[in-house]
Amino acid sequence: MRSGGLFDIEEKKKKMIKLESLMSSENFWDDREKSESVIKEFNSIKESLSKADLALEKINSNLEILKTDEIDSEEDLKELLLTDISEIKKIINDLEIKVLLSGTYDSNDAIVEIHSGAGGTESCDWANMLFRMYLRYFDLKGYNYEIINVNNMDVGIKSASILVKGDYVYGYLKNEQGVHRLVRISPFDSNNRRHTSFASVSIEPIFQNNDIEIEISDADIKIDVYKSSGAGGQSVNTTDSAVRVTHIETGVIVTCQNERSQIQNKAKAIEILKNKLHKLEIEKQEKELSDIKGDQSSIDFGSQIRSYVMHPYSLVKDHRTNYETSNVDKVMDGYIEEFINSNLRSVK
Repeated sequence: MRSGGLFDIEEKKKKMIKLESLMSSENFWDDREKSESVIKEFNSIKESLSKADLALEKINSNLEILKTDEIDSEEDLKELLLTDISEIKKIINDLEIKVLLSGTYDSNDAIVEIHSGAGGTESCDWANMLFRMYLRYFDLKGYNYEIINVNNMDVGIKSASILVKGDYVYGYLKNEQGVHRLVRISPFDSNNRRHTSFASVSIEPIFQNNDIEIEISDADIKIDVYKSSGAGGQSVNTTDSAVRVTHIETGVIVTCQNERSQIQNKAKAIEILKNKLHKLEIEKQEKELSDIKGDQSSIDFGSQIRSYVMHPYSLVKDHRTNYETSNVDKVMDGYIEEFINSNLRSVK
């Protein structure tokens, strides 16, 4: 393994020493948010270095074996080497992906929003399927997540918002933003006809407080309260605890119904609203810079990024990278890592 190239081991070690020094300072916990960010970065670098050390150890061990006559047969030697080579390739692949996660906000947590498209029941059911797919993916990745809001319909969901926390959440998820298309025989069509449904996915990073300060006064917003929706029965809240906050100037709306009280829902909604206004400010700055540069290569949010075909054949295909698989069921169970990795490689 060549150090000093894409994955600079010595630089990573120097960075760890600096972070350790910060973590041992007396006033380290004065700013809790910043402290947690430092610890998160430290643990990420530590994990990457451990993987690099393991790969180097396996490579050096195999080189030593090749210099000796300890292996009885060439077949035994081949089997041993092939096993280690497979493990080494996986480690290097993981390190490669980490190197690609070098965007400004890639290490941040994220908010995932899913919205059904036109089509009533069909699209609401499809949005619910995507909702389940992403929750399964978060479980597989070991991410912590909080369901902020779900707008339930008789069948499926109209929309959902999820706060996701973990290692490089935004970096992994950012290329999931766009329109997702489903083709299948509709379970709601008595004539068993094929239907096409659409749902959109929006991904935005959780910004740190020191990135851009956003101030919101009571005069800037309109607040509506209503009863929380649920799956039915005891899970339906009978009090007006759900909160909808509308930012008057921009028209941005945030809904929160996951917390126990109206006060808690309002606080969470205001927090997410600040994050959305922060994103708008950054997009404004980036647009101004893009206009100056004359850059017209950006892709709009409404572009279709992936198709999930269940009939007349089985195929999930990403239209940006052409990566595809015929195992639709596995993808819907949250196994979308290869789609994510192929996009990270293609963007870089």
